[in-house]
Amino acid sequence: MGLRSVLDMYRHMKIKNKLSILITMIIAVSLAFTILIQQYVFSIYDGQIYDKSSRVLNLSSTAIETELKRLQQLSYRILAEEQVQEWLTSLKKNPSDYDRLIISQYLVDRLISYSGEEPYLFSIQIMDAKGNGHEGGNILRMDAERKRHILNVAAEGNGENRWIYPDSNDSALIATREIRSFHKTNFDLDYLGTLVIRINIEKLVRDIAPEDGDVMIVSDEHVIFPSEPSFDLGRITKPVNASKGYEIQKINGEEYFIAQIQSLNTSWTYLNITPFNQIFDRIIFIKEMVVFVFIAIFVVVILLGIRFSYSLTRPIDELMVRMKLAEKGNFEEANLFPPGGQVAMNEIGLLQRSFRFMIERINTLIQENYANRLLIKETEFKALQSQINPHFLYNTLESINWMAKVNRQSKISEMVEALAYLLRHSVDLKEPIITLGEEIDIVRSYVTIQKIRFEERLVFRLDVPEELMSRAIPKLTLQPLMENAIHYALESIIEPCEITIRGWSTEEGIFLAVDDTGPGIPNGLIERLRSGEVTTKGKGIGLLNIDDRIKLAFGEAYGIRVDESAKQGASIILSLPKGQEE
Repeated sequence: MGLRSVLDMYRHMKIKNKLSILITMIIAVSLAFTILIQQYVFSIYDGQIYDKSSRVLNLSSTAIETELKRLQQLSYRILAEEQVQEWLTSLKKNPSDYDRLIISQYLVDRLISYSGEEPYLFSIQIMDAKGNGHEGGNILRMDAERKRHILNVAAEGNGENRWIYPDSNDSALIATREIRSFHKTNFDLDYLGTLVIRINIEKLVRDIAPEDGDVMIVSDEHVIFPSEPSFDLGRITKPVNASKGYEIQKINGEEYFIAQIQSLNTSWTYLNITPFNQIFDRIIFIKEMVVFVFIAIFVVVILLGIRFSYSLTRPIDELMVRMKLAEKGNFEEANLFPPGGQVAMNEIGLLQRSFRFMIERINTLIQENYANRLLIKETEFKALQSQINPHFLYNTLESINWMAKVNRQSKISEMVEALAYLLRHSVDLKEPIITLGEEIDIVRSYVTIQKIRFEERLVFRLDVPEELMSRAIPKLTLQPLMENAIHYALESIIEPCEITIRGWSTEEGIFLAVDDTGPGIPNGLIERLRSGEVTTKGKGIGLLNIDDRIKLAFGEAYGIRVDESAKQGASIILSLPKGQEE
């Protein structure tokens, strides 16, 4: 198959197949390039690991020796101190026992002050010319042979510092030197004693040396650190390439990365012995993990790419099916929404929406005359029916009122007139916003009817200032609250119930309250009604309806709430804007 035939086949492929192939090629090329770069970077990283380990050991050895030099300078400060010289000179001249005790105490106090300032010291000891010890710090008692060995090593130095390495009896690194007399210009250099400084080499190295691997400090055949080495010193050979200072050696059948540095100051050798696998197992794991991650990403991206291509072509296929249905004149099915009920707001989605709108318009134009004519006739019929029913009801109530007056039934006449007034204003929906005075007239008519029913059990009070009567309020706002108070407060108790409508004005707005002396209502009722936690059992206008109509008329800042601070009964408060007049 030639290149031309492959290109022709690709040109005639479906869009989803083209997109899938294109995405696969892009991801494959990117993956191959990334893996090559990653392998090259890791090869550079391996070399840098060696160099870094060697440099870290070099820095650690330098820091350790710097600390040891500082402790050597401390020894010089002690032996050169004028007061120490005087005390040791006095002890050499055979003073009395009392003077020797006093001088020794002074000397010990000074040594304690020196040792307390240094975190890496066990103790500081001075053996005077008579062989008596004066010690400060964490004292380790020495036998005569150990003391003689220290004096001999210090004598070999002839005033210079000498090192005594840790052994099984003492884990401290000892710096010792002789103390010679000198005072101002008199340098007679008579022997005054020996200074012994015991250094906590374990703590010093642990604080400074790197945590990875085992650090060893050796001098010839002596192991200075650690006190119990993990490796036999004889199995460790020096690096072949001395310029690098590191090498991979096999010890006890395992490979170790060993970095060595020779100190120019002390001639000690510093070694950092790290298991090879401890370093490179993680690197190999990272290499393999990167490859697996890229393969997983490749598979996921391919699947997402195929899904993406299908998501692009599926709406086109669905649109083609709708167009074929429209071509056959089946406009109802051609206008159906795709599965899910929504279309995306991209170019294809907009094309689908435009096609549906076009089909809707065509279908509307075809059925407009027939459907609109039926709708108009049905509307006219309902409007005529809604006019007949109230008219018949008002005429009937007027007849009952006339008969009650003829028979001198004043209570029946009063009740019928109140009911007629209440129905006339309830059915009339032309003016949804009325004045507060008109709303209170509706409440009075309702109270008139209920007073005849409940007699002295219903005590109604009205406390609304006259200047608020002209304020605007949605129709049937107070009357349903009055009805709720009678239903939930008056009907649920035996004794008389007092229902009061109060009104007042503040800077925040106008407030109306419907109070009753009934059993009260639970806290948070309106929030629970709105969330659907509870439902009302009444069939009239509910609290949420009143709240929604106030918010719709005046804004979200106004509405209805339950006064939870009411001490007795229930108190429903309406908030209305200030300055709204009918």
